[in-house]
Amino acid sequence: MKYTYRSTLFAALVATAVCAPALAGEVLVSAAKLLDVRSGKMINDPQVLIRDGRIVAIGQGAAAFTPGPSTTRVDLPGLTLLPGLIDMHVHLDSDPSYGGYTGLEYGDRFWSVLTVPHAGKTLDAGFTTVRNVGADAWNDVGLRQAISEGKVRGPRVVTASYAFGATGGHCDSTFFPPSMKQSSPYNADSPEQGRKMVRELRKYGAQVIKICATGGVFSRNTEPGQQQLSLAEMKAIAEEAHQWGLQVAAHAHGASGIKDAIRAGVNTIEHASLIDDEGIALAKKYGAWLSMDIYNTEYTQAEGKKNGTLEDNLRKDREVADAQREGFRRAHAAGVKMVYGTDAGVYPHGDNARQFAWMVKYGMTPLQAIQAATLNASEALASKDVGVIEVGRFGDMVAVAGDPTRDVTLLENVAVVIKNGDVVLNKVAPAAAKP
Repeated sequence: MKYTYRSTLFAALVATAVCAPALAGEVLVSAAKLLDVRSGKMINDPQVLIRDGRIVAIGQGAAAFTPGPSTTRVDLPGLTLLPGLIDMHVHLDSDPSYGGYTGLEYGDRFWSVLTVPHAGKTLDAGFTTVRNVGADAWNDVGLRQAISEGKVRGPRVVTASYAFGATGGHCDSTFFPPSMKQSSPYNADSPEQGRKMVRELRKYGAQVIKICATGGVFSRNTEPGQQQLSLAEMKAIAEEAHQWGLQVAAHAHGASGIKDAIRAGVNTIEHASLIDDEGIALAKKYGAWLSMDIYNTEYTQAEGKKNGTLEDNLRKDREVADAQREGFRRAHAAGVKMVYGTDAGVYPHGDNARQFAWMVKYGMTPLQAIQAATLNASEALASKDVGVIEVGRFGDMVAVAGDPTRDVTLLENVAVVIKNGDVVLNKVAPAAAKP
């Protein structure tokens, strides 16, 4: 996808910035360079003025603004600014250290508590927005509220609450015998039940609907290629969600489930491991986004056995890994819309940026991989608040030492993280100060 550099727009912003007064509570961020993710061009000597958490003006050169006595300056000499990164597929109440049945040693609230350090690690990795596509016990909703209230450090969290699917499918509880009567409270086995699940989940805090269209890797008695929701069921769910202004994400490994999810109007296809040429063509036709987690098998195969992950789950992970990566290559080459989604929680939180290099390895340029985690992700979220450094959006930025469009692995070690204009991580730069 190509983006046209809006030189006239930037010139207008600079002209506006020169006249912009500095007010109390303002933050002025300067750096050596700024990556315009729309055009892919680097802007020298950027100045970004943030007021009440949002960007109000962008200038160029030290004379662009005259800071007032109450303006906090964040000077980042030698660093490159990018928008805060977005991970479209995380599970903040999951920890890969516990695989198979090992997590049963701990109580239900153990996982709620773990969301707090996981959120902090994610933010410190430069991901200022995440989409949590599946959690137990409303853990992600509670976390989102705590972050919003300033009680906990973390990114902005778009919450799905419970992911749901068919009885006995990937989103159900599949590891226990009948005597234990374990099942998800949100199974849906008809179009009508699917509609009801959407309404109830939205009622209690879901901001996106997550369904399981196919079997999965880390469930028992399901295979990734199996379709587990019908076209009629997915269509009803998508229609209901869209009526309420919610988007739908579908866990879909298998080719038939991917295609029916796209036909049903699902917005993002998660994993898409076994996508075929027809599925790629349908994704282009319908404008569906693919969120393909092509790094995490490296962790699972290296560490899964010692973490207790069952051999059957490791087997499924091995079987889909190469197919998914080649599907990613083919879909990208065909021009399908792609977003950055890692499935963090399957591998450690805070390592989210390790996927960038794998996206480049399988066909993207570094810029395209960055756009997947910024501009593209914001469009897939239908958000004009995040993903781009421009007037009106939140003051969310990261800074790295060097040019990530030449070496995308720089994003694995961000130097500075800014959220809402506040410096929340500072590894190398001088502390923010008032003149």
